[in-house]
Amino acid sequence: MKASQFLISTLKEAPADAEVVSHKLMTRAGMIKKLGAGIYNYMPMGLRVIRKVEAIVREEMNRAGAVECTMPMVQPATLWQETGRFDKMGPELLRIQDRHGHDFIIQPTSEEVVTDIARQEIKSYKQLPINLYQIQTKFRDERRPRFGLMRGREFIMKDAYSFDRDQASAKASYQVMAQAYRQIFDRFGLRYRAVAADSGAIGGDLSEEFQVIASTGEDAIIYCPTSDYAANIEKAEALAPTGPRPAAGIPMEKVATPGKSTCADVAEFLGVPLSSTIKSLVLATDEKDDKGTVLKSQVWLLLLRGDHEMNEVKVGKLPGLADFRFATLAEIEEHFGSKPGYLGPVGLKKPVKMVADRDVAVMADWICGANEEDFHIRGVNWGRDLPEPTLIADIRNVVAGDLSPDGKGVLAIERGIEVGHVFYLGTKYSKAMNATFLDETGKPQFMEMGCYGIGISRLPAAAIEQNHDEKGIIWPDAIAPFTVVICPISPDRFPEVKAAADALYANLLGAGVDVILDDRNERPGAMFADWELIGVPHRVTIGDRALKEGVVEYQHRRDSAATKVAVADIAAHVRARVSV
Repeated sequence: MKASQFLISTLKEAPADAEVVSHKLMTRAGMIKKLGAGIYNYMPMGLRVIRKVEAIVREEMNRAGAVECTMPMVQPATLWQETGRFDKMGPELLRIQDRHGHDFIIQPTSEEVVTDIARQEIKSYKQLPINLYQIQTKFRDERRPRFGLMRGREFIMKDAYSFDRDQASAKASYQVMAQAYRQIFDRFGLRYRAVAADSGAIGGDLSEEFQVIASTGEDAIIYCPTSDYAANIEKAEALAPTGPRPAAGIPMEKVATPGKSTCADVAEFLGVPLSSTIKSLVLATDEKDDKGTVLKSQVWLLLLRGDHEMNEVKVGKLPGLADFRFATLAEIEEHFGSKPGYLGPVGLKKPVKMVADRDVAVMADWICGANEEDFHIRGVNWGRDLPEPTLIADIRNVVAGDLSPDGKGVLAIERGIEVGHVFYLGTKYSKAMNATFLDETGKPQFMEMGCYGIGISRLPAAAIEQNHDEKGIIWPDAIAPFTVVICPISPDRFPEVKAAADALYANLLGAGVDVILDDRNERPGAMFADWELIGVPHRVTIGDRALKEGVVEYQHRRDSAATKVAVADIAAHVRARVSV
């Protein structure tokens, strides 16, 4: 490709609504153009990156035995009504009607459609296993689209769905996909972690997220530097403390804490460690009739150490708390007789169900709210001042320094951007849609399913968050819009420069290198700034003065300075440096 035949539309400034590095740089580099909130045009430079991502994904999916198909973006609501998701999904599901008043949706994912395909096409166990995948545009009507392609409404996704005869076969298919994903992300040339993830309402342990490591990532990744343990923040287990609970050391005492409504403020005011305070969180659950009318509500009190945070996923898995909500102010005052900020388990007005975190259950002489504004209680002890907790559970987020669940060290935390997820579904959709096959005995059985997603359009943004500097993007070779750029200096004035650039371009092109020749006759400073912003990893500069010395200059995007290479050797030198 020659630059004069391509569309290069770089900008000096990022748009005002660009908050993160990837959004700023993709816009400035002319890779995306905003059309509407969370909706972008993929410009030629950005589309080349997308196509390279797709090619790697497609090659590895095919190698793993998956079969490509394409499912419509617009899907009839009747399929989604079979599984109940048409009504259960929130406003993120874009619902539309055709001219006849029939309901449709714009697909955010395709479990229903692919299950419909399977129930029509698969009749016998002899046709299993099979894995169908697509690379297709999706739409989720995000309330607040932001961060460019990181959290857009329209996006490109690779979604795959495996169908198997039994659970053992489904787990084998899952492992094939998990390994294929590792090969995919290895080829991208990005630093990533595969972490254990929560399986949600479906249950089970087969769920992994693939997280690109980046300081700007929204997700917290928990890992052990001295072992293979890794999980996301929702899944990571906080181990129960070792050793017995200390004996009570001081009497319980009510103390004035005027205006101190947070654990941190109370700890500072009383001159004690934050870890000696107890955080009281009040939740509620509702019992409803078939029409959704609330029949009665149950109030819960969760106790955590003052320096810990509640893990909502863990809490939602506790018996009776699957559909919890935060209690209303009226419910809090009815049960505690005080407004939030001064709550505690001692001296309640009405009984509540109590859950103590594992760490809280072994604490002594702790501080909590007195259920009276501007007062707290210190020296509280289980058994002496209130009954032993009846429900003790891991309900907190882990923190750096916690013991690793595998017993091989302590935990550390880094930030990540989720770009892939592999997930065992079981029979959730096959049962809802009656997708069966006949086994060896001729009896119908529900198909076991797995689903596997990769954010195709999100991945370039994640790559940029991990690979950039003050000049612009630094692409890994595998997904760069062009792998090599040739920059001739004033080729209109120096025929030998133009000839050398054309010869190198033809050589690299013939060798299969993805190269672009910048023949725009731009000033060197402007030309270099464009390619540094765009992030092409390898650059060859050809100038009249250097040519007279028999050399040209090679520079990798990460190099601080150029290297002089003999003209006769430059093609081989570049081919040796290019990693794809």
